[in-house]
Amino acid sequence: MDLILARDDRGAPEIFRSIQGEGPSVGRPRTFIRLSGCNLHCVWCDTAYTWNWWETPFAHERDTPGAPHKFDRVHEALRVELADIAAMVAALPSEGVVITGGEPLMQRAALPALIDALRVDQPALRIEIETNGSIAPPQDLADRVDLFVVSPKLAHSGNDAAVALKPDALAAYAALPAAMFKFVARTPADVAAAADIARQHAIARGRVCIMPEGTDSAVLDSRALLLSDAIIAHGFALSPRLHIALFGAARGV
Repeated sequence: MDLILARDDRGAPEIFRSIQGEGPSVGRPRTFIRLSGCNLHCVWCDTAYTWNWWETPFAHERDTPGAPHKFDRVHEALRVELADIAAMVAALPSEGVVITGGEPLMQRAALPALIDALRVDQPALRIEIETNGSIAPPQDLADRVDLFVVSPKLAHSGNDAAVALKPDALAAYAALPAAMFKFVARTPADVAAAADIARQHAIARGRVCIMPEGTDSAVLDSRALLLSDAIIAHGFALSPRLHIALFGAARGV
């Protein structure tokens, strides 16, 4: 069995050890596995190399006349056997593994086997999955995951709400004690939209964080300040993007 992974700048599978830069585990050492492929197409996505292929019609904010922000699927994605993934992760030990993307749940059928392979020598290894929340997790996956970081995409992402905000999937995550919610925001209105979603699904405010959108520290700082009053008013947490401050917008960090 295999999975389709993104490639790093050297063309190798994008598996790396770093500090978690955002969400509820911010600041903790983690080993990351970045899967390729996504069912959503955010106009500001900073990992567009996992889905924005040349043959697709998707738009991106980095598009310029005659030079769309596109990538070659052959050069950006590769199939890797689960045993090889587990070996690469074992060579980069940390207290937990983050399976990210793209959208990992697009390859949900293989994820339980991957987690089992990762835990052969480390039964207590913490497993976290970052997801956009539009695909509900099957039970055999939910049973194996310590933390789902669910990031529903709001209107400013450019996705149709009917595709991005699936009530049944969001309800499934809301019912999971192991799920936390992270909303990307640009304006206070986005924080209000996140609060509406939280109310609709009875998600406690302590399970919600708001993360400013951006890939530049100055932009992130200014947006965090802009959002702060709304975040405080709703009782949410503010998530930084610590990896941007430490390493910049790069792959494999």
